Order: sequence, then structure tokens, then C-alpha cells
Amino acid sequence: MGAQQLETIAAIVAAHRAGTLTPAQTIARTYQRIRDHNDPALFISLRDEKDAITEAEKLATKDAASLPLYGVPVAVKDNIDALGFPTTAACPALSYTPAHDSTAVERLRAAGAIIIGKTNLDQFATGLVGVRSPYGIPRNSIREDLIPGGSSSGSATAVGAGLVPLSLGTDTAGSGRVPAMLNNIVGLKPSLGMISTAGLVPACRTLDCISVFALTVDDAALALSVMAGPDRADPFSRERPLGPLTQFPANLRLGVPRNGQLIFFGDKKAEAAYGDALKRWTALGAVLVEFDLKPFYETARLLYEGPWVAERYLVIKDLLASAPDAIHPVTREITAAGARLTAAETFSALYRLQGLRKIAERTFANIDALVLPTAPTAYTTAQVLANPIELNSRLGTYTNFVNLLDLCGLAVPAAMRSDGIPFGITLLAPAGHDAMLASIGRVFHADTKLTVGAKGVAQPALAPLPAEGIDEIPIGVVGAHLSGMALNGELKALSGKLMEATKTAPDYKLYALNTTPPKPGLLRVAAGKGASIELEIWSLSAAAFGKFVNAIPAPMAVGTIRLADGRSVKGFLVEPEVLGEARDITAYGGWRKYMAEAARG
Repeated sequence: MGAQQLETIAAIVAAHRAGTLTPAQTIARTYQRIRDHNDPALFISLRDEKDAITEAEKLATKDAASLPLYGVPVAVKDNIDALGFPTTAACPALSYTPAHDSTAVERLRAAGAIIIGKTNLDQFATGLVGVRSPYGIPRNSIREDLIPGGSSSGSATAVGAGLVPLSLGTDTAGSGRVPAMLNNIVGLKPSLGMISTAGLVPACRTLDCISVFALTVDDAALALSVMAGPDRADPFSRERPLGPLTQFPANLRLGVPRNGQLIFFGDKKAEAAYGDALKRWTALGAVLVEFDLKPFYETARLLYEGPWVAERYLVIKDLLASAPDAIHPVTREITAAGARLTAAETFSALYRLQGLRKIAERTFANIDALVLPTAPTAYTTAQVLANPIELNSRLGTYTNFVNLLDLCGLAVPAAMRSDGIPFGITLLAPAGHDAMLASIGRVFHADTKLTVGAKGVAQPALAPLPAEGIDEIPIGVVGAHLSGMALNGELKALSGKLMEATKTAPDYKLYALNTTPPKPGLLRVAAGKGASIELEIWSLSAAAFGKFVNAIPAPMAVGTIRLADGRSVKGFLVEPEVLGEARDITAYGGWRKYMAEAARG
């Protein structure tokens, strides 16, 4: 398998599991590429290569099948805590050494990922340009005269340049989407609260989210599935189960702005590329529905003209008072305005936002998703340095309103313009529709036949999805409902079909309950603190699923189970208060092995 085929997470993990490539070899290749790329402004801190290779070698003792990111090198934006690295938020005066990983990084490591460095950013994640850092300006991976895009500049260019297949950014106003477009990669901005922000230096705490950069939508969706899930350490965390990827829907309705409402700031090539993208959606079978973009523009203006600037001010107010020169002058100018906002102005803006949210809800009543340009145009570094605030603001035309309206977003490449500038579109939908956006975005991206990133690497063929009937719902079982076990007949009586045998992520413990007939209880624990438990996925019609779930006796409950490959499925979990008299049988790895030993004993 050639190096060009080993760029995506899926290809790298498959090679590691097959033994045709070791995680240590992949890490060594990453460091060689970093040396060859030779951009001192990309990483703020880089892990010692020998240390990273040692960690990769230790992975050989683990079960590769249970680690969805087995041996995958990852770069992390330097406003997200990762043990072993200082966190700077691109401000040396802020620098501190975290005592533990952020929750997102902890979950990546538990899935087999190897963190190799912390990437540069617009200071305090304030900016969409990537030029506001004392650590320099990372080179755009596609065209060196272009800005890299921000604030997640280093993370996006690291993926675009082929140094790593996965990186973490953040996205408050578009920082996970604009740099994705400018580097010809995928940028996934999840629903607010889906990925914990514990261990993130905030920009606007009520709007922040950790985002994902990858070469393909499937890779980004896999990374999201690994990190998604509630977290007690984050008061803004939400229980938002991530559904599986599905087939392209037959009656997809996509919202496009009314005639004359789009803004490209005179960029005719961007305007033409957007028109071509809409034609592609139509050819794929989508129906385009016009909507009024004006309320969304009004929401966008609230972000920097309204009281949310005060959230950015709160983050740096002590530094602003004690060492103002430590703050980038443009960042200082933008955030200092937050000190002057009144409580009355804040409530006035909140009231208006609530009205705008209701308008957005009505917009989505007959539309599945909006399709917009990721950014209206692209700028060179020289242009932005000459006009830093206005041009930055223009780049947020289609991004600034998204988190204020509690939408999820997916930025995908759409075209490579004749002038060598990448153009991308962003899909937007109400919170909780992340899997739907990925399901349609992956088909669009594949249809473009664009190469991925900056290295001319062909897109891999789309992976086939599990064949499911339109009315079928998968459910995971770990105990008496397994094929051949005591209660399996209940599934068969409801015309259930066995889809696959697999394992959970290593986040669970299994207990033998004191019931008749004997049943196990599956308990979710901290990421990586449990074991991978054997599981079967059965498929039931919606009606049968309802009957089955209604018949489940306490202490069992249906919840979301994370699988070893990063997917999630509904399945049986146990209420923890009944485990006092139960036996911990996690070491058996599954109910079938435990019952076999019990029968022998």
C-alpha cells in the first residue's frame, strides 16, 4: 500500500490492524514530514519524536480492534489542554502547564491516538485569519501567499499539508470552518455541548466548541464519535447522542438564500463556484428551497457588535490590566470594547437573539439543511495585514451566526478555482443533526472528485454503509438476548435480524446480576477506564423496537453504547444503584464466555 493511499485515518488504522504498517512507522513518517515541511510557525510546541515513537510501540500490547484511532497522529490547537505540553493560547504571558488532559484529548488518547504537538492560532482564538500570533503566521498549505485562516491556523494547515490526518481546532465564530476551506480539507463544527470543553481556554464560554479537521467527512465523523458524550466536568456539556451515518436521503431539501442576498465582495470566481456547487446538489437529487438570509446576517452582527465581546474580555481582563502589551494589538482593540458593555445592553441583545432563534426554527421547518459558502472570498496575508479588522469580519459573513443560533455545521471542499484558491461550502442544521450533515456531506465531497488537502492525493472511495431497511432500528445486546442465549427468542419473535457481532469501546464494565434467568448489566465508565465488551447488533422495525423497549424490566434501561470503531448504537445499560450485590465480570470480555465458564464450574 503506497504512501499516497495512507493519508486518511481509515487507511492508516486499517494498515496498522493488518500489520502492513506499524504505529511507530506512522509516527516516524509524521516527524519526517514536519521536518520536510519546515514551517516554524505551525507548531507552538512539538513532542520529542522518540517519546512519541515509544508510545506508539506500547500500543502493540493493546487490542487494535477496540481502538478506533489505533496509532493515529493528532495535532491539537494550543488553547486545548494536553498533558505534557504547555497551553499558551498563543500568548506567552498566559502560558501554563496543565495537570491533566482536556476531556476531548483524553478520549482521543483512549481511542489509540497519539498527540504529537500543539498548533499555532490567532491569539485567544480571536480571528478568522491566522495572522494574529506572536509565534508567526503558519503557511497556507495550498498557496503560500494566502492567509492560513484562523483562528485554528496551525491545526488546519497541519492536516492540509499532510503532516497529520486529524487535528483539533475550536469554533466560536467560524474558526473550524474558514481555515478548512482555505486548506481544501473538511471542518466539522459539532452541536454545542456535544464535545466537552473542559480543558479549553475559553473565547466565549457560552458559544465555544471544539472542532475537527480531517481529509474526509468519514474521518471527521469518526473523530467526533470518539469525543462526543456528556462530561460532568463541563457545565455546558449536553447529552446529545450521535447517530450513525446513513444513506443519502431520497427527498433532501436544502435551503439557499433568496436571489440577491448572497455577498461575495466582488469575487466572481467564488460566486461561480457556489453556483456550480448548487448544480451538483441538484444533480445528486436534492431540492433547493429559497429562504430569507437577512435574520441570519442580523444574528451575525450581534456576535461582535453585541455583548458577546464581553465574554472575550472576561478571559483576558487581568492580563489587559497587568500586561496589555502581551496581547496582540488587534486582539486588544477588539476585546477591550467588552469592558464598556452594560447589563441592560446584554439583556436587550439576548431578547433580540431569542426572537431570531424563533425565526431560524421556522426556517428549518421545511428545510433539512442550509447550504452556504464557507466564506465569501479569500485574502492574501498582505491584504489582511493592511486591513486586519474589516477583512477578518468579511470572512465571518456565513459563520458568525451559527453558534448563536445553536446550529451544527460541516465545511466541505467544493472546488479548486482556476486561480489556485480553494472554495468550500458549509452545511448547517439545527443542533443534534450532526450525523445527517455528515451523511449528505460525504456524498457531495466524493462527487467533486477533488484531491484531499494540498498534496494531490486522490479521495478514497466512499466506504459502504451498513445496509438497513428504511424502517429498521439497530439495537446492541450484550447478554441474554445474544444469539443462542436464553432470551434471544424475544428478538426473533419480533422478526429481529442479526446485523453484526462486534465490541464496545473500552469504556464499559460488565456485571452478573442476581436475576432469573441470569442477565448481565453493562455500565459506562470513564473513557478508556473499562474494557471492550462483546456485543451483537440486531435490527428491528420501528414498531418492534418500541414493543421490545417497553418490555424491558428494571434495572435495565436503553441508552447509547459507543462501539470500538467509533460508532454509537442504542442498547442495554444497567442502573448503577443495583450493582452492590452484582459480580464484576468485566475480565471475561463478554457474557458468553462468563456463562460458558459458569456452566463448566
